[in-house]
Amino acid sequence: MDTPQTAAPLNAGRRPGRRPGPVRRFLLDLLIAAAFTLAIAISVRADVYTHTDETGTVHLSNHATDARDALLLREPAPPAEAAPVPAPAGPALETLPFAPLVAEAARQHELEAALLHAVIRAESAYNPRAVSPKGAAGLMQLMPATARRLGVADVYDPDQNVRGGARHLKALLQRFDNDLPLTLAAYNAGEGAVLRHGGRIPPYRETRGYVRRVLDLYRRYSWPPP
Repeated sequence: MDTPQTAAPLNAGRRPGRRPGPVRRFLLDLLIAAAFTLAIAISVRADVYTHTDETGTVHLSNHATDARDALLLREPAPPAEAAPVPAPAGPALETLPFAPLVAEAARQHELEAALLHAVIRAESAYNPRAVSPKGAAGLMQLMPATARRLGVADVYDPDQNVRGGARHLKALLQRFDNDLPLTLAAYNAGEGAVLRHGGRIPPYRETRGYVRRVLDLYRRYSWPPP
């Protein structure tokens, strides 16, 4: 509202010679000012200034234009922006199965415990006696040849299996320059499968589904999310 608005003179429409009394004019001034103020407040967010001149005309403006102007309505301060609500955290890692063992293996091999938990959950659902149709066994589903190479004598022993699996996962991360999706693809399908497909995730439905599942679990177990 850049142009001052002016109400009609109070004596408009009256017969000459009949001016309202002081009290009545004052009340009419207040009524007119209130009506204009309400209209301005609804349509425009701005300060409102007013004065009544010697003819009884009420003047309203969004900025002071006359020495007689008085502030009638101040623009309300904009509402403070609400603080962002953090996303709910996933399950506390210390409440998950084998939490102390996983935390120690993660520390030893400089991995995130959330990542190890995600792999274990996707591989065996925390069942240390799990065996796949292809012969992978234990919490992190180590293949017999991989277990031997890692020095894991008993794949069903949770401590040996998790430590060996963490070591294997760390080696794959280093091999694929910390590219986590490629690393997970290699953990599932084998390093050779990734290399044969030009350093990309192999087009196997199982492998692609596995990578998506582990990444989803990793995000759920991580706080703050990666």
